[in-house]
Amino acid sequence: MTAPDLIPIETLFGMPEFSRAQISPDGRLVAYLAPWRGRLNIWVRPVGQGTARRLTGDDTRNIDGFSWTRDTRYLLFIQDTQGDENWHLHRVEVDGAEAVGGKARTVDLTPYSGVRVMGLELSAAFPSKAFVQMNLRSPDLIDLYEVDIESAETRVAALNPDRFVRWIVTPNGPMHAFIINDVGDRELARYENGVFTTLAKLSGRDQPIGPMPLMVAADGESVLVGCNAGSDHTYLAAIDLATGKCRVIDSQPDCSLDTPRPEADPRFPSSLITNPVTGELLAVRYLGKRQQIRPLNLRFAAVLNSLQRLSDGEIGYISCDAGGRQWVAEFWDDRHPGTTWFYEHESGEAHVLGERFSALSAERLVSVRPIDVISRDGLTLPCHVTLPVGFDAKDEPRALPTVLLVHGGPWYRDACVYDPEVQFLANRGYAVLQVNFRGSTGYGKAFMQAAIGEFSGRMHDDLIDGLDWLIGQGIADPARVAIYGCSYGGYAALVGASFTPERFTATISYSGISDLRMLVNGVVPFVQPTLINTYLSYMGDPDIETQNRDMLARSPVSRLDCISKPLLVVHGANDVRVAKAQADMVVERVRANGVEVDYLLNEREGHWFINEDSNIELYRKIERFLARHLRGE
Repeated sequence: MTAPDLIPIETLFGMPEFSRAQISPDGRLVAYLAPWRGRLNIWVRPVGQGTARRLTGDDTRNIDGFSWTRDTRYLLFIQDTQGDENWHLHRVEVDGAEAVGGKARTVDLTPYSGVRVMGLELSAAFPSKAFVQMNLRSPDLIDLYEVDIESAETRVAALNPDRFVRWIVTPNGPMHAFIINDVGDRELARYENGVFTTLAKLSGRDQPIGPMPLMVAADGESVLVGCNAGSDHTYLAAIDLATGKCRVIDSQPDCSLDTPRPEADPRFPSSLITNPVTGELLAVRYLGKRQQIRPLNLRFAAVLNSLQRLSDGEIGYISCDAGGRQWVAEFWDDRHPGTTWFYEHESGEAHVLGERFSALSAERLVSVRPIDVISRDGLTLPCHVTLPVGFDAKDEPRALPTVLLVHGGPWYRDACVYDPEVQFLANRGYAVLQVNFRGSTGYGKAFMQAAIGEFSGRMHDDLIDGLDWLIGQGIADPARVAIYGCSYGGYAALVGASFTPERFTATISYSGISDLRMLVNGVVPFVQPTLINTYLSYMGDPDIETQNRDMLARSPVSRLDCISKPLLVVHGANDVRVAKAQADMVVERVRANGVEVDYLLNEREGHWFINEDSNIELYRKIERFLARHLRGE
């Protein structure tokens, strides 16, 4: 790869020029995210001709999303401080002068230190209110609060009776919630006078991180929820709030709703497409090898047909005005980071509003190829292979330096999408292998549950089986393979370095777990009741001695003396999911054994880095590390 062919790190990991655009309810304006002083801020511009105005002036941390209020007067957004995940709800006024430095025009609606806002709900029935869930009263209890958007006055809407609650704002009567019962199942319950009355029950084992997606139907009579009862795949159901009866709204026999990927990663929109003003359900998204949108509304079916003529890409974020006449939609694919279009349905008028990265042309990027690999015990592992420019699936064996890139979660999945990490690695001459190992979501609950008790066991075998397939195809050079991942992927990388050190030339662990026991014991208080179906079920319970010993045996910390190849450890000092102490322990002990360890500790970030300068520093470090150890440069 010659220097002119290299895509600059600043281009791949810089701020998008135009992203997350949403049209206002009255159809006058488009709000979007764009850079200012190296951070993503909120801007607005007229739908037609006119000058863009910057509304926020944050030069410390990116804003990664926002919502219009029904009256188009304000935009609301949630933001934390240096990755501490104590998110606050902010308001910024839309009309008026452009922001001048600082945050003078931004109001913190939840100015409480050490308190976390969990989600934001805006209801058509309460247009002047925002509903947020917070642990304001107690660190381990999530109550529901009603915030007056104009005055910032906050009042309790529902008090938590000492249990885990995911509140649901229902306009036609009392509030509702999903609660976790003593055996870990999720119960939809009506909340009256401090008491829950169960209406319906969903299996906690089948939905370990809770029912997703979840929203109240536009008429307020039912809750729309992702469900897999009686099916291996997740479909959309409606639970009647009067009777608790459940009916199927839409399903597909061979693939699931695109969830929980959007709930975990703000790059991806919800699997439910709705009118953001009325709440009317318009369509649902499924994700197999590619996205499939199924319209549930005849008018939207016509809109969708017209939108799909604008681009060959998949539809990402999409919004409309209150009447559903004007639309803003972003399109992307694996070789294109995104183009946003405006479309007016009656006239058919359409034009491009902006590009995420105008300097990135498809010719400089490479395709992501889905393939299936059969594991040693007979499971089909959906994988993705990406080769550098100039290589093709039909080429003769080429023994490329390879990066095994492991996704986080593990309740997540890889897909054929534009991913700057994948393109960065392929652009630097590496083959990239992504394995959706057992435990990954989106491939059915049986595939997910096959991971129970298999941390560092068959979950790791799946990665090795995928790698062996790639080597058998002549694509990967077995003497030049690195394993790299973030969060669970960082754990998997450390497992690779410590359990199968002979397979990897180098390892990169980003926010990686080194001790499963520390991970479970360090969970923030209000999340602990949810662990029954996730960490405790899949990893074990550190309070039970036999399981504690097994968790230690499955943790890289028990095998750090086996790490013998170069290691890069990346961590955010403010990480509240995987404590910095887990990274420190790895670095200190592996270095003491005389192994090369590079440690990048970012004092301004948390579990994952979001700011431009942080990511540029990160990928420069990765670039040098891989070049040194896989290419000998």
